[in-house]
Amino acid sequence: MKVYMKDRDWPPEYRAVLDELAEITDPVTGGDILDSGVVAGLEVADDTLRIWLNFESYAEYNLTGASAIAYSRIIGNIMERFALVKFANVYVYDLRNNIVGKFEKKG
Repeated sequence: MKVYMKDRDWPPEYRAVLDELAEITDPVTGGDILDSGVVAGLEVADDTLRIWLNFESYAEYNLTGASAIAYSRIIGNIMERFALVKFANVYVYDLRNNIVGKFEKKG
């Protein structure tokens, strides 16, 4: 995993993913998920994308109310933009490395 930092010099395959992630709005802040600090890290391979989000899914405050809805929306947007469109396998993790979103192409 590469830790996300805004001013880091990213390889082209990462840059393409980051440009797409910048189009996803954080429902809580109204900004994009990169500027709002939602994305903690990512890993880009030929057919696999792994993204770590800056929250812990076991925490009660993230499982109820607006936070859960916001993260669900973000995870859904990530899947919509990347699963089968750009990558055969997409995994979204929380900070404790728990899978909170997963798509694997069968066959």
